[in-house]
Amino acid sequence: MSIEVRPAADFDDVRTLVGPKRPDANVCWCLSYRIPSRLNNELRGPARGEYVARLLEEGSLGVLAYDGDEPVGWAALAPRSATSFARNRKIPHVDDLPVWSLWCIRVRPGHRGRGISHTLIAGAVEHARTQGAPAVEAYPLDNNGAKVDLTMAYAGLRANFEAAGFRYVTDTTSVLAGHPRVLMRHDL
Repeated sequence: MSIEVRPAADFDDVRTLVGPKRPDANVCWCLSYRIPSRLNNELRGPARGEYVARLLEEGSLGVLAYDGDEPVGWAALAPRSATSFARNRKIPHVDDLPVWSLWCIRVRPGHRGRGISHTLIAGAVEHARTQGAPAVEAYPLDNNGAKVDLTMAYAGLRANFEAAGFRYVTDTTSVLAGHPRVLMRHDL
């Protein structure tokens, strides 16, 4: 397996990972932490994808993992100041460092269980480094080895971030799928 991680720049590839199967569906498109909640609630159906296409014109929205030319994984990544984490009351700010946030990891069915999420995390960290980020924060589930529903595991698992060199910083008051989320950081 030769997985390559690149900045998410191609709309069709991003759509493959986070877009809907039906154009009129109201799936996340990984916008829920990227834009204000009011706008997120107003965007419906195709307008969500159109908004993502406009964002892509301004720059990368994260990173994609490729197996050859096929996009197989996604990681959402941006400066924390450009996300709702800048205002989130459940995810604390531990200092004023202009960190980047990594909040969503997705691997396509049929490609799971091959270590792609680990490759995505490493690729996201490297992308943030090339963009001048001083550190990357993540807010994964602290599931203590318990099974997590794949739909709700998008935030990642603490053990995967620890394996990628992230360190535990603090607890949060955020809970996802019955599991607490922790704040972890990888200093660059």
